[in-house]
Amino acid sequence: MSSIQAVSHASDRVMAALISGLELEFGRGAAEGLAQRFLDAEECDLHWDARVEERWIGAYEGIEDGDFELDRVAICGRIDGHWFAALCIVDGDGMAHGMMGKRRFRSARAAREALAQAH
Repeated sequence: MSSIQAVSHASDRVMAALISGLELEFGRGAAEGLAQRFLDAEECDLHWDARVEERWIGAYEGIEDGDFELDRVAICGRIDGHWFAALCIVDGDGMAHGMMGKRRFRSARAAREALAQAH
């Protein structure tokens, strides 16, 4: 029997494991700072993977390359114990290429309201 779990719940465990492993290697004082640097470097992908809802907003017209079409997709989710909403730039294969307007919220309801109001 297999178990299905939302990425947002797994992201909390991944973050805890990342900090724990960094504490073993570099000490307690450095672990959270190093974990934050990792999150900053991978922020777009981590948030895209941690989304629990998404809504297509429209085509992204910021690139002049005719062979490469991108879309704007509003997302909300939970990562590292915090709810968020953001707008991602996504290709046709579902790969995120950028993120803008990320906001943090105290509740899922507030994040979902931001998702519904995104344009």
